[in-house]
Amino acid sequence: MKIKTSISILIGCLGIFLFIMLPIILSVEDKKDEYVASITGSSFSLKDVNNNIITEKSFEGQATALFFGFTNCPDVCPMTLNKLTYILNELEKEKKNLTIFFISIDPERDTPEVMKNYLSSFENKIIGITGESEKIFLLSKSWGIKSEKIFSEDGSYTVDHSSPIILLKNGKYSSRITHHNDIKESLNIIKKIL
Repeated sequence: MKIKTSISILIGCLGIFLFIMLPIILSVEDKKDEYVASITGSSFSLKDVNNNIITEKSFEGQATALFFGFTNCPDVCPMTLNKLTYILNELEKEKKNLTIFFISIDPERDTPEVMKNYLSSFENKIIGITGESEKIFLLSKSWGIKSEKIFSEDGSYTVDHSSPIILLKNGKYSSRITHHNDIKESLNIIKKIL
């Protein structure tokens, strides 16, 4: 009798738990869908470090990666760009192609010359984009990137920013990876869209 009562109580508690948690679980799923729906990109016109015009149509290749960062970034940006360079080399061995754009969120300091020099450290396989602050801000916001200047007492600043690598297929959001994903995991995610 005690076992039946215990099982009944357990089943009742489980039912109540599911009743309470189901809206929360569905809410989290809705938030995820909202996030994906919110990162559709926007129309824009900027120039790469070689003075070529870049628009949203430039992202329409079979597989494209967008990474927003800045050249004075002390850690995440160089680590991520190193990782992307390694991934590009691995994909080239398999005759697969991924176009990567590094878009500066600090265009005041990241002039085309600065960006070009910086990206030369990454085998010049990554296309650097910079331009007017307002245009960069609108573009980054349209892809769900958050950024904020953090000033020191001496007037110098750094930029705190979100740092996903946004993966596109034919110009549309497909997936994303972060600097937390290891190389193998990142390659697997990228290969799914190739």
